[in-house]
Amino acid sequence: MSTNQEYLAQRQLKKGAAGWILLAGLGVSYVISGDFAGWNFGIAQAGWGGFVIAAVLMGVMYLTLVLSLAEMSAAIPAAGGGYSFARQAMGPAGGYLTGLAVLIEYTLAPAAIVIFIGSSVNELLGFDGPIVYALFYLAFIGIHIFGAGEALKVMMVISALAVLAIIATGVVLLPEFDTNNLFDIEPLIGGTDFLPMGYYGVWAALPFAMWLFLAVEGVPLAAEEAKDPAKDVPKGIIAAMIFLLCTAILVVVLVAGAAGAQVTAGSAVPLVDALNMTGNPNVATMVNVLGLAGLIASFFSIIYGYSRLVFALSRAGYLPQKLSLTSKRKVPVRSLIFPGILGFLLSLTGEGDLMLSMAVVGATVSYAMMSGSHILLRIKQPGLARPYKTPGGVVTSGISFVLSLVALTGVYAYDVRAFYFTLVLFVIGMLYYAFIGRNNLVAKSAEEEFALLSQAENELAAS
Repeated sequence: MSTNQEYLAQRQLKKGAAGWILLAGLGVSYVISGDFAGWNFGIAQAGWGGFVIAAVLMGVMYLTLVLSLAEMSAAIPAAGGGYSFARQAMGPAGGYLTGLAVLIEYTLAPAAIVIFIGSSVNELLGFDGPIVYALFYLAFIGIHIFGAGEALKVMMVISALAVLAIIATGVVLLPEFDTNNLFDIEPLIGGTDFLPMGYYGVWAALPFAMWLFLAVEGVPLAAEEAKDPAKDVPKGIIAAMIFLLCTAILVVVLVAGAAGAQVTAGSAVPLVDALNMTGNPNVATMVNVLGLAGLIASFFSIIYGYSRLVFALSRAGYLPQKLSLTSKRKVPVRSLIFPGILGFLLSLTGEGDLMLSMAVVGATVSYAMMSGSHILLRIKQPGLARPYKTPGGVVTSGISFVLSLVALTGVYAYDVRAFYFTLVLFVIGMLYYAFIGRNNLVAKSAEEEFALLSQAENELAAS
């Protein structure tokens, strides 16, 4: 066995572990915790009407991004997801920057979510803190180490429980809906009933609107474990996005319409509070318990996502190569453990809102880079085999590109501190690439080999 063959043989994921339904479930579980809490703080920034505008803009951004990713994931089915696409379109530096942005999002988001899990456990059982954080990281990293197929099936069950809670909430709150409740926030000077904080509020609400869809873009990270990546990944990510649009409409309209925008804006558990206010304490208790399932589903699936990204970046040499070694079960154990340790340490700050805002900065940068990659690939490689083509082509990805940049500025409007802290992480990451990562690239890794082969084909066609 040659050195290159031996290197890649030690870095193999389990092929065929997931069909499109499991991938759609993965996409939903990435996001589902956002339906239970977090989004509602956007109503405090903008009022219900302003938040709806923000949510529509972010829904359009995610839908156009997902349609762009569906094309690229079918054409370039590698475990790096957005990094793999940007590597193909922008070269090693652009690929690494995109991967770094996703890694920041996917390392910080579980740290934020485990803090919220701790609060839920405290509500139910009366204890919280580092021990709870450590137990959840250990338990769910352990399940992932057991095997990808098994982990995805466990995730599907947990996500189904969370979805059940959202549907039950919608059924119970529908008869309680009152349009007047949506506009019960007193307008500021110059504001209106629909936009009580004016258009600045819409801008500041964008990061909270993203929480309804944040991380769905991670489905392509499972490409190398899909049964038929060219068909399964596009179907899975589009199905997940359509489902999440429906749950977003359900919670944003019915919760505020039943409990009132003012109560919803300040609630730590908006679904539970709405149910209690409308005289449904038993359903509220069930939703409170299953809301924890939603948090766990997102925590669990984002751990899967960061491990596949670290695996791909490490296999290609951008990160230390030992991180991509896989076990006998074809699981990247080190890629699961080391970011998990970092996430746990970040969770000790107890600042879930800060972690979340920083994750949104990483996310929006990655969205702009991925949308730009779609545009560049259409221009530079028109002959690339595309089993699925994005409706609207570069117009669609152009919309997601512009809205990504707008969303990035929204974090600045809401929390300047999160914006600059994340900028520091980007500087550190790019310095690592400049001095270490770019000198250790592995030409035979999936992404590098694909990019080099495409480059050679383009040069041949041009000659």
